[in-house]
Amino acid sequence: MRFLLAGGAALLSGPAAAQTAAAEWVATTPTAPWVVQPKLVATAPAGAADAEIDLAHPLQTIQGFGTCFNELGWTSLSTLPPADRESIMRELFAPGVGANFTICRMPVGANDFSRDWYSYDETPGDFAMAHFSIANDEQTLIPFIKNAQRYQPALALWASPWSPPTWMKYNHHYAAAAVLPEYRKVFPTLAENGLPVDRQGKEGHNLFIQEDKYFTAYALYFAKFLDAYRQRGIRIGMVMPQNEFNSPQVFPSCPWTAGGLARFVGYLQPQLASRKVDLFFGTMERANETLVDSVLRDPRSGPAIKGVGFQWAGKGAIAGVHQRYPALTLYQTEQECGDGKNDWKYCVYTWGLMKQYLTSGANAYLYWNTSLKKGGISRWGWSQNSLVTVDETAKTYQFNPEYYLLKHLSHYVQPGAKRLSTSGAFTNLLAFQNPDKSIVVVAQNEGSQAQAVRFKIGARTLAPVFQANSFNTLLLH
Repeated sequence: MRFLLAGGAALLSGPAAAQTAAAEWVATTPTAPWVVQPKLVATAPAGAADAEIDLAHPLQTIQGFGTCFNELGWTSLSTLPPADRESIMRELFAPGVGANFTICRMPVGANDFSRDWYSYDETPGDFAMAHFSIANDEQTLIPFIKNAQRYQPALALWASPWSPPTWMKYNHHYAAAAVLPEYRKVFPTLAENGLPVDRQGKEGHNLFIQEDKYFTAYALYFAKFLDAYRQRGIRIGMVMPQNEFNSPQVFPSCPWTAGGLARFVGYLQPQLASRKVDLFFGTMERANETLVDSVLRDPRSGPAIKGVGFQWAGKGAIAGVHQRYPALTLYQTEQECGDGKNDWKYCVYTWGLMKQYLTSGANAYLYWNTSLKKGGISRWGWSQNSLVTVDETAKTYQFNPEYYLLKHLSHYVQPGAKRLSTSGAFTNLLAFQNPDKSIVVVAQNEGSQAQAVRFKIGARTLAPVFQANSFNTLLLH
């Protein structure tokens, strides 16, 4: 048996060396990210452990970790010298280098972090999609994705729209909510969108026109999108029919009922099946499990649904859905986005999100904004966090705390890994077993003092002393 910790060096070979094995681990604190710690000794079990990793009863399979390709991600990276941009992309995507991202999301048309509103066909009444074009994406999303593919050719990609073309919606507008005075109290920099109050969408109502010819045209729109990207060497393996289908937003958005989406799935699925593209339901941003149940049990949509995506308040629904449908693939589709400060406090909050989603059955975990300019402000005036912050004036960049936290998992947890349950008094951890049988343990010491923790993993014990206010990863072979 060989033991490895986060540094990856061989530590133990054969039973005779078990008692004196040198181990390594990596730690991140607010002032020192990703630092390899002094060597550690692995010993045989002796006395009670603070945490025991259960190797005998593996849980859900992890498909991967990743981020989202947004337009403002690419425009921010494009302000840097090419060598710096390539260094960032290599760190994010190259196998064995940094974050090891293997699965990513992209929008279908505009989202809240696009340069402006657009769709792929804004010609009213073009049911045949004669004017369909992804020319806009040639400037941003396509080079962004293809750059990532240079470093990770096997990158899995899925997509969802924020809004259909405006002429397919009852209000004929990209947004579904007007910019009201109460919004500006929370987001004082919010941009005006021009939507009158009497043309707003409502949660629990369909803003998409519920007629056969519109459903047929919109399914064709998805098909054209998939084909156009495939022609450019980018295969999209899965789609979700609507981002946050309950939420009328001031940026591109479109509320649907679960029944409306179930009906649309009947039109969309044949287009996807002929292209061997999977269909997930989502994204779910409400803690309402019955919305998922209604779609999975609807004969128009249930047989076609291969998985469900959850984000924001949807975190309150994922555990129940996993319990009732244990074989169903579940994604965390968008990490909550922060306020543009990219501080350690939000990094700690993010760790809580990761634990909640992954212990609730999530098979994949995705960050939201890959890169933003300093301040993180969207076209619609919302400041958000990002993995990378770019200083456009100084032509410099930095990786933010949340990047290093995500890397604590994504660098080591391989696609196909199984999550492992744990027991004991120490609970602030996640554990996984990779396909190669290596064990990954990620743990936080949230206290203000150093903390000694004894981990029992199979026939060995590791007893690191974690620095105050730190995240730590251990990898064992």
